[in-house]
Amino acid sequence: MQRAVLLWQCPDQPGIIARLSGLLFEHTGNILSSDQYTSDPEKGRFFIRIEFVFDEDRYTREHLETALADAAQELEAEWGLHYAGRVLRLAIAVSRYDHCLVDLLYRVRSGEMRVDVPLVVSNHESARQLVESHGIPFHYVPVTAESRAAQEARLLTLLRDASDFLVLARYMQVLTDGFLRSYGKDVINIHHSFLPSFKGADPYRQAYDRGVKIIGATAHFATTDLDEGPIIEQVVGPVSHKDSVDDLRQKGRELERTALANAIRAYIEHRVIRYRNKTIILG
Repeated sequence: MQRAVLLWQCPDQPGIIARLSGLLFEHTGNILSSDQYTSDPEKGRFFIRIEFVFDEDRYTREHLETALADAAQELEAEWGLHYAGRVLRLAIAVSRYDHCLVDLLYRVRSGEMRVDVPLVVSNHESARQLVESHGIPFHYVPVTAESRAAQEARLLTLLRDASDFLVLARYMQVLTDGFLRSYGKDVINIHHSFLPSFKGADPYRQAYDRGVKIIGATAHFATTDLDEGPIIEQVVGPVSHKDSVDDLRQKGRELERTALANAIRAYIEHRVIRYRNKTIILG
């Protein structure tokens, strides 16, 4: 039996669940779990995640995908079908701060996070020994004002065919619109503040200057608008007037690790549906 996850969104209307469950039943599908959400019962948007198994010896993937494509055209749906046997390839970009990188590599090596890491890229050499100790290729791609276009071209050469998605694990360089369009795949970033507060550089200093009582970390999809992409996961923690900026940074590192790991886990488990500038997390 083949295990799969269907992600589906379309204009809300009566009978969507019946239509999809009937279609899966006709193709030997047995639903294991289902989670759905509608933004408004009338003229809203319907979202659903269905995890199921089906007999691939009786109905091939092509048969199932054709039936889903026909239903999607009728219901004006966007959809994706993800098979359990496929392990996604996660490329990582990092700069000088390596706490998120260390955490991700541990989770992958321990089996907690089921992904392949084909490579790590960095504009600093400092993480090379750590990365190569895990048996992962490390690529140093420096950034200078004179070589920005060449640097992004090098990144594209390394990443485009080798990865299914890219994670910016405290990669402190702004990716250009041209890079994001050329890469053409999802990019997940960890930002060290509770967005939309304290965007841009040095958010812990901004938080300290405002005297906040909580700090946070936000994992979001990177888009052409800096720190404006759809939010996947946010984590917060308490701070006090006694904490210095360095204290906030230290406390924030744990929040960053947790938020990024949670976001990646939701993504590789196919629980994230993007809609406009938001995400719907199902399952």
